[in-house]
Amino acid sequence: MDKYIKTPITNEITADLSCGDYVYLSGSVYVARDAAHKRMMEALERGEELPIEIKDATIYYMGPSPAREGRPIGSAGPTTASRMDAYAPVLLDMGCKAMIGKGKRNRQVVDAMVRNGAVYFAAVGGAGALLSKCIVKSETVCYGDLGAEAILKIEVKDFPAVVVIDRNGNNLYEQVKEN
Repeated sequence: MDKYIKTPITNEITADLSCGDYVYLSGSVYVARDAAHKRMMEALERGEELPIEIKDATIYYMGPSPAREGRPIGSAGPTTASRMDAYAPVLLDMGCKAMIGKGKRNRQVVDAMVRNGAVYFAAVGGAGALLSKCIVKSETVCYGDLGAEAILKIEVKDFPAVVVIDRNGNNLYEQVKEN
């Protein structure tokens, strides 16, 4: 089923999403990869606040390429989500409600999603140029010294994704494997 949803992602929104749903996201999304996640965990270990508002946030695991003239961002395809699995449960427990990436997640991440009513969306790998057309604004919000791994805040309009794991732990990858 196709669903058009706006960020921030709330419990009410995740309650209405099921594994296999096609979604079109609009609103603000944070972009963060390995190095940014590591730096956020180090900040938390020092007792510092996170540099972004994590409650009800959506984090897109993506490494953007430089923007072409007249565009807010270059190619914007998903990166492998499992690289963030060591960090995701902490962010989910802090209120993150959605993640976008590609590939499987480990049991600890799925358990944290169920515990916190969060969802995992998959974007189509290899379609970064097409996905970038759904990004209408991009700005670096912190860790600019990390270059392509800095945390960005992007504004998306009708960004296509699939609910791969819903808030109940139903997992599209596992369902497809069983059939």
